[in-house]
Amino acid sequence: MNEPERKVKLQIVDMAKKYPNGDGVEHINLDIYEGEIVTLLGPSGCGKTTILRAIGGFHDITSGDILISGKSIAGLPPEKRPTAMVFQSYNLWPHMTIYENLSYGLKLRKIPKAEIDKDIKNILQLVSMPGCEKKYPNQLSGGQQQRIAIARSLLLKPELLLLDEPFSALDAKIRQQMREELKKIQSDLGITVVFVTHDQEEAMSLSHRIVVMNKGVIAQVGTPTEIYDHPKDRYVASFIGEMNFIDIDNQTIAVRPENLSLDPQAKGDLKATVRTIMVLGHYVQVTVQHGDTVLKSFVDREISNQLNVGDTVSLEIGTHHVFAKE
Repeated sequence: MNEPERKVKLQIVDMAKKYPNGDGVEHINLDIYEGEIVTLLGPSGCGKTTILRAIGGFHDITSGDILISGKSIAGLPPEKRPTAMVFQSYNLWPHMTIYENLSYGLKLRKIPKAEIDKDIKNILQLVSMPGCEKKYPNQLSGGQQQRIAIARSLLLKPELLLLDEPFSALDAKIRQQMREELKKIQSDLGITVVFVTHDQEEAMSLSHRIVVMNKGVIAQVGTPTEIYDHPKDRYVASFIGEMNFIDIDNQTIAVRPENLSLDPQAKGDLKATVRTIMVLGHYVQVTVQHGDTVLKSFVDREISNQLNVGDTVSLEIGTHHVFAKE
């Protein structure tokens, strides 16, 4: 993406949404560019779905503003916004065929039948489900139903597609496929997508940028690589990817398992004891005990063949981050 050509599609300006119990989000400032997938990532209760629902119009905001293509949408009901939302629970009508589910919104917009037929045929091709118009939702798998839910949203030609944990009810293999499908659909259509998940792998694999949320505020915004390689604080470091934390003096060293080497000769000063050795295909995961802390290292087979549970090894710290000790 060339920086100068990027148009801001969604702008959130100092937005707050507070619930009566004091929970919610505040000081949310975010620009999302045309044609990018941005993921709101964080544990449950961190505010990511609150932001998504505020964009979609399902929550009124307490203060601030939300603009799409430069126009404020803050006071508009969901149906008047240029957005479409896909939920975790497909929300397809069970008594209607797939065709009827897909055509419902288009009929409300008084679109001619010939155009509806053509659009539905095209969109089913796009989500890799041609020819299923006459089926009912209960004749489809979970992954197929979610594709239809996404297709139904895309038929309304939204400026912004909002997805709330859309794949979390699916099993791991189907989820992987659905991520790939979504990425392809997004690049084919060039649409702007805001995606909510608590699954860091999903965020890393799907997004152009990730917004890491912590207790109602934004902790860090960046590309998956920036967030993985340069976490701003210990919270972000612990949330994205696997991370070891080693307290040395009054500092905490954060080092990823692939950057923590083990020396079977135990020549270094930082000693640890091997706890477990697990072969995971092309690499081996070894956990070691250093004082009260259990650390994880990814090593190659050659090193692991020299290790046994109970051995003393020394730790060699490669690329790492230093944070103030908590």
